[in-house]
Amino acid sequence: MSKKIRSAILGCGGFAHRHAANLVSLSDEVELIAFCDQNPQNAVTYRETYTNGKAAVFTDHHELIDQVELDLLLIALPPFAHTDEVQLAAEAGINLFIEKPIALTSPQAWSMVKAVESAGVKSQVGFMFRFGEAIEIVKQLLHSGEAGRPGLMTARYFCNALHAPWWREREKSGGQLVEQVIHMIDLMRYLMGEPVSVFSRQENLFHQDVPGYTIEDVSATIYSFANGAMGVVYATNNAIPGKWINDYRLVAEKLTAEFSNANTAQLHFTGADPLLSKSIQSDRNMHLAELLDLIQAIRTGGNTRTPIRDGALSLDMALGAAESAQKRQEVLFSRSESA
Repeated sequence: MSKKIRSAILGCGGFAHRHAANLVSLSDEVELIAFCDQNPQNAVTYRETYTNGKAAVFTDHHELIDQVELDLLLIALPPFAHTDEVQLAAEAGINLFIEKPIALTSPQAWSMVKAVESAGVKSQVGFMFRFGEAIEIVKQLLHSGEAGRPGLMTARYFCNALHAPWWREREKSGGQLVEQVIHMIDLMRYLMGEPVSVFSRQENLFHQDVPGYTIEDVSATIYSFANGAMGVVYATNNAIPGKWINDYRLVAEKLTAEFSNANTAQLHFTGADPLLSKSIQSDRNMHLAELLDLIQAIRTGGNTRTPIRDGALSLDMALGAAESAQKRQEVLFSRSESA
């Protein structure tokens, strides 16, 4: 039997619960041995909930990395809280799972990429929608050529919540598009390729009277790709309370895909005569799938589906939209970082 992967979680807020539960469900593969959070009570709560009080607790990631022998560090920090944890873990030979966005600036993101790639450790960024069953199938159809060349993708993200106080501040979250809608942007990169330009409009129309709300609550963004294809992302934080809606459409030469979500879609094979349609419905646990993919890469030395380089590229795509909205002009993408 293979040695269990000794794991820890850095950042014990609300979102990390799903990762902790998934790690515990993989008890034959993974041993969850430590939790770290600036608020010690958060880390203690995780320890009691997921390890019956057995895991170590830390409030400083430097001490965690120095004192605990780890194979995997799962980082679930808000974007403004990233400092040197990725670089230190990579230097220590620790594989990494990191939630999106991996940073708030491109230089910080690419310094993370350099550290991880120089150390040769495995990394996975939490763009879980790449692991949706419907997304997987369409990706394969595009890769094989059966779908033909992609020409248009639209993506929608609708919600209505105040979220955490830090999320409402542009300096701490980067805005709705950078912190939240980046999931849709990453899917667009995954299916359409790298963009060459972006034009975006972003406004705060509905939360001007909310103290500390400095981010956009409506946005519309157009990406252009090298082959002439286009992508449109539109989002709001003033839609239906209690609902988190993300759906997408993709039109290729021989395929039109209508996604209700990453697991569910209607595929219309428009190159067939007569027209052929197929339904995909799945309840796959995408968060678990991305962890399993990382574990396999650690075990085999293979690649993950979303290494940290993809986290930096998708962040640059989102930051380009933010820059466009600020300047109110089209922004061209430079490939210098990824060359």
